[in-house]
Amino acid sequence: MERTKIADITPGKRKIAGFVENIRNKRTMAFLVIRDISGKLQLTVEKEKHPEMSEIIDSLTLQSVITAEGEVVENEYVKLGGIEMLPDSIRVESIADAIPIKDDSEIDSKMDFRWIDLRRPQNQLMMKMQTVMTRAMREFLAERDFIEIHTPKLIAAASESGSDVFEVKYFSGKAYLAQSPQFYKQMAMAAGLERIYETGPVFRAEKSFTNKHATEFTGFDLEFSYIDSYEDVMKLEEELLAYTLSEVKRECGDEIKDLFGIEVIVPSLPFPRIKLRDLYRELEERYGYTIPEELKGDLTTDAERMTRKFAMEKYGHEFLFVTDYDAKERAFYHMRDENGVPMGYDLIWRGTEITTGAQREHRYEVLKRQAEEKGLGADVEFYLQFFKYGCPPHGGFGLGIDRMTMLFLGLSIKEAEFLFRGPNRLTP
Repeated sequence: MERTKIADITPGKRKIAGFVENIRNKRTMAFLVIRDISGKLQLTVEKEKHPEMSEIIDSLTLQSVITAEGEVVENEYVKLGGIEMLPDSIRVESIADAIPIKDDSEIDSKMDFRWIDLRRPQNQLMMKMQTVMTRAMREFLAERDFIEIHTPKLIAAASESGSDVFEVKYFSGKAYLAQSPQFYKQMAMAAGLERIYETGPVFRAEKSFTNKHATEFTGFDLEFSYIDSYEDVMKLEEELLAYTLSEVKRECGDEIKDLFGIEVIVPSLPFPRIKLRDLYRELEERYGYTIPEELKGDLTTDAERMTRKFAMEKYGHEFLFVTDYDAKERAFYHMRDENGVPMGYDLIWRGTEITTGAQREHRYEVLKRQAEEKGLGADVEFYLQFFKYGCPPHGGFGLGIDRMTMLFLGLSIKEAEFLFRGPNRLTP
């Protein structure tokens, strides 16, 4: 007999398998609650009729794994869906030791036993939601003729800036873990692939201990050619996110509301846009927030956090595009307008930056000059070669899957990753 997932159970002869979530072992009756990833089912055993199962049940511990076969019947008194299994056989697959963590344990204790923590319904829903989210983004891009690529994570030169990268031994030399697929995304534009995306690991050697930073996370990056402006990039991103959130709401919205108490809000289009200087003026007028003039070329952490309230008050929207950063605060490969202003943006969601996007500089001489302005030489020499033999105008952005999950569900980054990696965390 093939195993049936609990969510698909109907009356009849069935086989199930899962973790033992609850045991009520009475003198004449035993009641077990079995959980698999799809749901829970009650098993009811009359001990006098099944003495061999009675011995097995006596040996069981919580979180042990069993396989059971028997008749599934309707029973209006059973709270779990009004059905139960009357098993003919129970086979123990593994016995669990006493569980070392609880739902209310400290976060670092949960991380020590993450594989157990992931059994919680909230975490299993989180992983399901991530699957829906990335699948929706892939579907959206596939319909628009994007090609999926996979860029290398071991690279010969420290990428982008020469800092904040992990150095690793590479045979008799050394290599670095890529902090972004950015250079290779742009190489794909020079290769004539026109529209590409990638999902893969990103590494950042930052000793940051905030609730939103990790040394390794999963990025969703894309790049596309023949754009007229970075407005084309913003338009694609807002449409992508609106579609993605609508799919998450459709497939997971009710469960998210039940388990997390959070309503999945599908954003309206277009997303609001504001220039950085205008944003600082609004924050000062509305909330009395001021910073020195020399700091207004970038978005401070406090200002970023305040955009959550501001965006809802002014636009009734959870998302906010912020444009017109100072060139010294942006990467050298951002195209600049006639006034030297980078043609890019940050996208803020619920008071947290989730994207830096831009139209890229594709002209070799201009790009080389901007790299030299940043003091970059040998580290980007290989990258500059991509633009010497013709390259179309292009732009793109990257999203952090884990950070989006964190903001979706109101979690910390440690809770939003399958396995968190930070300055003090390399296990399990």
